[in-house]
Amino acid sequence: MSATHQSPVVAVLCERATDRPPGLDGLPVEFRYCAADGLREAVRGARGLLLWDFFSTAVRDIWADAGSLEWIHVTAAGVDTLLFDELRDSAVVVTNAHGVFDRPIAEYVLGAVLAHAKDSLRSYGLQREHRWQHRETRSVLGAKALVVGTGAIGRETARLLRAAGLQVKGAGRVARGDDPDFGDIVASSNLRAEVGWADHLVIAAPLTDATRGLVDAGVLAAMRPGTHLVNVARGPIVDNAALVEALAGERIAATLDVFDHEPLPPDDPLWDAPNVTVTAHMSGDVIGWRDTLAAQFADNVRRWVAGEPLLNIVDKKLGYIPTGDR
Repeated sequence: MSATHQSPVVAVLCERATDRPPGLDGLPVEFRYCAADGLREAVRGARGLLLWDFFSTAVRDIWADAGSLEWIHVTAAGVDTLLFDELRDSAVVVTNAHGVFDRPIAEYVLGAVLAHAKDSLRSYGLQREHRWQHRETRSVLGAKALVVGTGAIGRETARLLRAAGLQVKGAGRVARGDDPDFGDIVASSNLRAEVGWADHLVIAAPLTDATRGLVDAGVLAAMRPGTHLVNVARGPIVDNAALVEALAGERIAATLDVFDHEPLPPDDPLWDAPNVTVTAHMSGDVIGWRDTLAAQFADNVRRWVAGEPLLNIVDKKLGYIPTGDR
């Protein structure tokens, strides 16, 4: 029997059909590489699907032809762009890149906190103007950070911020105390009443129905003047119009890595808003990250072929792996 008939077929969706993941040669499956326009044909008869193009929404469009699928792996921590009702209700298992981005994103958040405390954005502006202006800056020792999202990324962020001397609380689905990473966890549904405590509000939660628009005009208004917002999660968790208004009034500052629309349009007011640092959805993307993603997927392929339990199975109803609630 040919290798094609012996081996399960896995479709691989890439941004371009030639943009292939590294290090997958030799795995006991047959790969079909495609871009979005070839996905419908690629999934016919395929049992697995790798979303190397992890922001694509193409699966929804070809779902009628994906009846043979057993497993979809997304090379991202967030699966919000993949999930839709028919997939949630199906028997298809979804896994994600849990663990790959935890430390890099935590380092990005710590860097943002330090840059804000040391007034780095203003220093860069003064440098560009060739102006020597001595100033005093803040220490992060004893500063307060409220991390919204108690999953793996939020926990790694909390540990790193604590190591730098900050006081940390978490905000999650369920309020509780004595958490090993956060100490106290407050209910994210009560965020408006809790944000006044924080010097830094860090958004590290998955995008779900419960978190969409969570940081709204009321939450932003309840933040103390000078509070620093860091968003490394998804843009729609923050009400964009309310954020632009709060920033224009210079009540708060922000470091933003994610946005409602990406790439951020050239005419978006966030580019020129005062006290804002904009980065291009790169907080988790350190050198070698694609190799790590491919190696993680390859490990799951071997488990899948051997009939062993897959790692990083997403709760499709919740939209994430609920490790932070245990």
